[in-house]
Amino acid sequence: MSADAFIEIIDPAFAAMIDTQTGPELIASGFTWTEGPVWMNETLYFNDIPARKMWKWREGAGATVALANSEFANGNTLDLQGRMISCEHGGRRVIRRHDPEDPETVEIIAERYDGKRLNSPNDVVVRSDGSVWFTDPPYGINSDIEGYPAPAEQDGCYVFCAQPNGTLTAGATDFDKPNGLAFSPDETQLYIADSGAIRGASFPGIDYDLPHHIRVFDVTGTTLGNGRVFATITPGVPDGLRVDHEGNVWSSALDGVHCLAPNGRCLGKIRLPAQTSNLCFGGPDGTCMFITASDRVWRVRTMRRDAAERTTR
Repeated sequence: MSADAFIEIIDPAFAAMIDTQTGPELIASGFTWTEGPVWMNETLYFNDIPARKMWKWREGAGATVALANSEFANGNTLDLQGRMISCEHGGRRVIRRHDPEDPETVEIIAERYDGKRLNSPNDVVVRSDGSVWFTDPPYGINSDIEGYPAPAEQDGCYVFCAQPNGTLTAGATDFDKPNGLAFSPDETQLYIADSGAIRGASFPGIDYDLPHHIRVFDVTGTTLGNGRVFATITPGVPDGLRVDHEGNVWSSALDGVHCLAPNGRCLGKIRLPAQTSNLCFGGPDGTCMFITASDRVWRVRTMRRDAAERTTR
């Protein structure tokens, strides 16, 4: 374990969730801003948003380019068949990649709501009924670093549900900048990050008077209700997040990854030297956590799996 990447135990229960001896392992570096980690086909895929590239990493082989032009893609996940779902800032759409390394084999899931272009879909999850839920903040249209500058066509920044029949519904409309999201193990609740305290890559600084918290909603069909603040994240803001099979929430933050119990209490942290953007579970048995943090990618051995484990190995 290096001095600038280590495990911080706040509650003794955290020590039973993670390999405290090995600690964070740096597995790839030299990027601009990494995001969207997803494990499939014994491979970790992730995006370098400003470089407009998707990368792939395999044990023993290191990182190589998977897509030379990813159109500023951000969050990735898997659908029920193990295919990649991606959020494109550049294309302002959510797509299904039938072959993650072939830009021609894509299917559009959502690109307009009420006849207007989306802002810049950011992160995405799939429910067991096949519905695709995603967030739509303006980061990709705010500057030319994460997308293409453009005026917003939507009246706000919404959380959407795309049903298998193509119907697109706005499940939540009262966010500042909705970001990462994940379902509880029984899918009755949806956790959603609000990263309103940051404006994006072109606008340094954090305004802690604006949202930097995770909210949780009760889920009924495509309806989100009873929204309340689950946890406030400091330092920094919550970006990508995951829920493990026991209901613990793992959230990105400025100082690494925070592990939050189902009641919102912080149990411990994976401390990293640069701002963390996202994370996923994967590896041969689904218990490795892969973390994108600024220009690097880390691996942490855990004793947990994703609550929505649909990895293809």
